[in-house]
Amino acid sequence: MDGIQGGKPLSRAAEVEHLIDAVKSLIIPFIRDADEAVPSRAAGELLADSQGAVRNTLVDSRRPEDLVKELSFSLPAGEGRGEVGLLKTIKDVLKYSVNTWDQGFMDKLYASTNPLLLSVLNTNVHVYQVSPALSVIERHTAKTLARLFGFTGPRAGGVTCQGGSSSNLTSIVIARNILYPECKIKGNSCATGPFVLFTSEHGHYSVEKAAITCGLGSEAVWTVPVDEAGRMNSEALRALVLRAKSEGRTPLYVNATAGTTVLGSYDPFEEIAAVCKEFNLWLHIDASWGGPAIFSSKHRGKLAGSHLANSLTVNPHKMMNVPVTCSFLLGPDMAVFHKANTLPAGYLFHSASTPEVTNGSTAAALNGHAAGNTPPEIWDLADLTLQCGRRADSLKLALSWIYYGAAGFERQIDGAFELAGYLADLLVQRHDFVLVSENPPPCLQVCFYYAPGGRLPDEPEENTRRTRVIVERLVPRGYMVDYAPGKKGSFFRVVVNFQTLKGTVEGLVKALVAVGEESTL
Repeated sequence: MDGIQGGKPLSRAAEVEHLIDAVKSLIIPFIRDADEAVPSRAAGELLADSQGAVRNTLVDSRRPEDLVKELSFSLPAGEGRGEVGLLKTIKDVLKYSVNTWDQGFMDKLYASTNPLLLSVLNTNVHVYQVSPALSVIERHTAKTLARLFGFTGPRAGGVTCQGGSSSNLTSIVIARNILYPECKIKGNSCATGPFVLFTSEHGHYSVEKAAITCGLGSEAVWTVPVDEAGRMNSEALRALVLRAKSEGRTPLYVNATAGTTVLGSYDPFEEIAAVCKEFNLWLHIDASWGGPAIFSSKHRGKLAGSHLANSLTVNPHKMMNVPVTCSFLLGPDMAVFHKANTLPAGYLFHSASTPEVTNGSTAAALNGHAAGNTPPEIWDLADLTLQCGRRADSLKLALSWIYYGAAGFERQIDGAFELAGYLADLLVQRHDFVLVSENPPPCLQVCFYYAPGGRLPDEPEENTRRTRVIVERLVPRGYMVDYAPGKKGSFFRVVVNFQTLKGTVEGLVKALVAVGEESTL
């Protein structure tokens, strides 16, 4: 870059403009390729283009060892490679990456993002002084989002974390430090017995990882049985809490789920909240996946009771297609987050006031401010989290919200739910599949077995083998789907999003049948 050396004036704006134009010339064809592949996805197989060439725009699939050779990626030990090297690397990354803009990408709980430009600013949103506008936007966006879930108090709101796992980890730290404030100084030994965290059998693995990170150990996580639809059994939860207490342990925290990773189930939050209230447990709702259903008047009933939670995780980068990563940890009172996480750091945090929170119970912790008092403002947002360096992830949701509006989000979410139901109906009508999901599915993933004539082999191992083989053979046809373990072996898990077309899921079913009927299966 030109700089001030040698008396040359800065020309960074012109250089960035040039680079943006160059990168744009690579990105636009990448997206256009996905759009032009739509007829192939509806056909259930790859089709030739106008020049007669057949190309899989979803992915140029290579084995790791082959891709290492093909990319020949290295970092310069001496002088940089400049614009030429930069653009070549970007071109290679696009060529050998999965094109999540492609209709055939139905593998994970996210998809292609919206095309808004979000990376101009490179600001650390840790203290207000260096990120005034972004701090205001994060506070407002989190508060507005929190209201949708029923957190309407004067200090309700939230903060962004590095992802859903980080949000869940932070919620556990807050729960421990608020319900047992001595732990902030003395560690986990402050409890009368080992802490216990409760989550459903279908809960996300991040809860166990968080327990390990917090020094509780994986044995501190007790799984609660689920019903046939994958929802936590509240009576079984209560029995496990009583058992933990009888063993001299300290029940601490319940992780309920809105949209489980596999089946997409929503736990009965009101029933679980009653158990938490009875035993003074922290209720956290992991709504990373299914939380955005709150925007839909048709589907927000799935989240009934969310206002009873002490904290809630939601990831707009999943169902809402906001750029990765964007995860919020919300709650009814940000003074609680502050008390749990703040530490004296006069070289960084200069806020004059610290909110007061009463210790001892979740009810007291969440209602510790005196009635009628004006709640103090917390503007140094890193003082609410485990992080110091913080990206401006909230801006991703804010700009998407401005672009689409809440009404636009609702239409997109409703359309995606309708499409999941449409795919489930297609599978039932073919009689070659056995649904694992309810119909309509509770969320945007459809789970099923391939079973010619509706008959599944008795051996789970055979179902698992069959599923894996079909998943592998779908990729050359332009479809990428996932699978998960079940009682009868691994089953397919197909995830749709609001950009998925009806023709795409129709083509997927055609491809599933075609691959399944291959004699070599």
